Amino acid sequence: MLYPILKAAALLLASALFFSPLPLSSQVFDFHGLVSGWATVSGEKGTPFQAGLRWLPAFSLVKTLRGESLLDAELSVNARGSVNIHSSDDIRTDGKIRLYRGQARFSSPRFEARLGLQKISFGSAAFLRPLMWFDRLDPRDPLQITDGVYGLLLRYYFLNNANVWLWGLYGNEDPKGWEFLPTATKRPELGGRIQTPLGKGELALSYHHRRATVAERELLSPPPQLSSSFASSNSTAIPENRYALDGKWDFGVGVWFEAVVIRQHNERLPYARQRSFVIGVDYTFGLGNGLHVLWEYFEYTSGANTWSGGQQARFLAVSLAHPIGILDNLTGILYYDRENRDVYTFFRWQRTYDRWNFHLMAFWNPKRFQIYGTEAGANMFAGKGIQVMAVFHY
Repeated sequence: MLYPILKAAALLLASALFFSPLPLSSQVFDFHGLVSGWATVSGEKGTPFQAGLRWLPAFSLVKTLRGESLLDAELSVNARGSVNIHSSDDIRTDGKIRLYRGQARFSSPRFEARLGLQKISFGSAAFLRPLMWFDRLDPRDPLQITDGVYGLLLRYYFLNNANVWLWGLYGNEDPKGWEFLPTATKRPELGGRIQTPLGKGELALSYHHRRATVAERELLSPPPQLSSSFASSNSTAIPENRYALDGKWDFGVGVWFEAVVIRQHNERLPYARQRSFVIGVDYTFGLGNGLHVLWEYFEYTSGANTWSGGQQARFLAVSLAHPIGILDNLTGILYYDRENRDVYTFFRWQRTYDRWNFHLMAFWNPKRFQIYGTEAGANMFAGKGIQVMAVFHY
């Protein structure tokens, strides 16, 4: 659906805030964003050179109500163009302009409500995230760009720092996060999250429900014990429930975990049960200006049973980050695919000024990317090559 109902509602509400007659104590309008350009030299055959330009303009308005409550709105666009040089006589261009964010929000010291196209991201893991349900953030992407989802998000914060999230999504048919099945058209998605302090950290429980859709040819033949009424059904809308538990603690050494179980209620689906978990630790050593080391182990299984069998994927991630002076930072990230015995390597030097960021990145990865399904990640860092990027914030 190109223009879902929530998109129209969010844009109307955002426009209403700009011209609201409500009694206001102050009003702030802001225009900001970023412009980035990049060039990639690849060692792979077929696409030795790529260059591109991205513009992310954002308009925001904040209106202060009486007391400590706020009304604000944000509209932003993601405009991108690139050129791929395959050979001297094979030059291809590509470009896209789409709405990036379009949301309105009411907030008070202990409550927040957001409506529209927004980013919903949570969880404890840093690199390999089972709770990447609604975003596709790639930790190697300097811009941290990810598509949003259309929905309503409510959050309430208790005095002891516990908080409750409730959300309803609509109009997000394309796969998001780790999803490989699209969401059924005109079907809402509902879920929530409870997060509470526990010792020197916090523990959280999350749930999400949607109806996924699958082509009939991807389903298995009905087992003999199933009724004839089921066997003749042509329905492809499959109820899906997700359950997650995650936590993070600081014992001097940071420790965290995420565990997710997904149940798709259709016996003819060969991968109707999925489970994944990650455990991670990090620590900053007193070497030089501080060497930050991060380690994560991730495991994913899909099959017919919830707790046993199925196809498995296992990844190990290690990150080293070290600041050099005030302006420069060096980062190295290594992923290891234990099933396919593939190694993904990434290195970045970053220099930061007030409004400018410069990045020099080198990567050596398999041609077929198995970790992230993002535009900025899977396409940009597949294979091996060197990329230079400049980013201007205004």
